[in-house]
Amino acid sequence: VIMGEDGTNIGKRKLAALRDNSNYFRMRLSDMGLHVLGHYDSPIMPVMLYNPTKIAAFSRECFKRGLAVVVVGFPAVPILMSRARFCISAGHTREDMDRALEQIEEVADLLKLKYSKSIFG
Repeated sequence: VIMGEDGTNIGKRKLAALRDNSNYFRMRLSDMGLHVLGHYDSPIMPVMLYNPTKIAAFSRECFKRGLAVVVVGFPAVPILMSRARFCISAGHTREDMDRALEQIEEVADLLKLKYSKSIFG
């Protein structure tokens, strides 16, 4: 399907949607002041939490809001490089992403994660 060997352009459309969704979500996370690692076009977005004490709080607050998130801490990453990973798909709608971004911004404000706007988050 991805290669178009089925005679359709479904794969091409899905890849374009994945790229567009990923770039939109990454841009919005960055615009809200979060430190986002990785590259544009990548559907996996590591958002830096840094402080290991924020790992469980971030996960719990996202879960309360109906968001699925993977958190990563020591020993998988250096002790002060804790992060959350969001994974975007071609199937996400703009409304899905906007709703998630609103929830993520609430959590980021609560936990003081907007390091791009202030060293104190």
